[in-house]
Amino acid sequence: MRHILITGANRGIGEALARHYLDLGDRVIGCARSEPSVEHERYTHHQVDVTSEAGVRALFDQLRREHQHLDCLINNAGVASMNPIALTPYGTAKKIIDVNFLGTFLFTNAAIRLLRKSSCARIVNLTTVAVPLRLEGEAVYAASKSAVETFTRITAREVGRMGITCNAVGPTPIRTRLIQGVPNEKLNALVERQAVPRWAEPGDVINVVDFFLKPESGLITGQVVYLGGIG
Repeated sequence: MRHILITGANRGIGEALARHYLDLGDRVIGCARSEPSVEHERYTHHQVDVTSEAGVRALFDQLRREHQHLDCLINNAGVASMNPIALTPYGTAKKIIDVNFLGTFLFTNAAIRLLRKSSCARIVNLTTVAVPLRLEGEAVYAASKSAVETFTRITAREVGRMGITCNAVGPTPIRTRLIQGVPNEKLNALVERQAVPRWAEPGDVINVVDFFLKPESGLITGQVVYLGGIG
C-alpha cells in the first residue's frame, strides 16, 4: 500500500487523483485550505495553506509521527488569474507565485526526508501548456509554472541518488474551477491550437501521473510532459 500525499485534494484534478488512488488501494493524504470533499477509510485530510511555512512544517511533523515514510508527493495545488500584465495587481501576482511555486517548494523541501525512506519514491508536479505557448494574459501564471518546471528538473538531479524521481505534467484546458473565469472563446482557441484538438479530462492527467509513479519508471526523471501534443 503506497502512501500518497496530494495538495489541493478537495476539488478538480486533485480530488480526481485522490479518488483514483483510493480505488487502487493506496492510502491518500490530502490537504487543502478548505474541508475535504472525499470520505474514505484510507483517506485523511489536513486543512493547510501551502504557502504557510509553519503550517507545512506542522503537517510533516504529524506525518512523520503517523506514517514514518511517504511514497509519492503530488504537488497539485495551484491558482490562476488570467489578466494582461498592465491589469494585474501586485497582490494577485504575489499570490500566484506563492501558491504555485513556493507551495511546491515548501512541500518538496519537507517531503524529501520521508520520501527517501521509500523503495519507490516519486514527486510529480503540475505545470501548464501556458508555458510553451506563451499565452497572452497569462504572464504571471505561466512564469510561476515555468519556475515549477525548472525546479522539477533541478530537484530531479539533486534527489536522484536518494532513489527519488521528480517529473511534471502540463495539462491542456480542463473544465475545473481554475479556469472558470476565462472566456470560453479564448479556451476554445487554445484547444484548437493543439495537435489533438479536444479538451482534457482529469483521466488524461491521471494517466501520466500513473506512468511516473510506476516502479518501472525509476529511470524517468526530470521530465515535463505536456498534454495535447504541445511542446
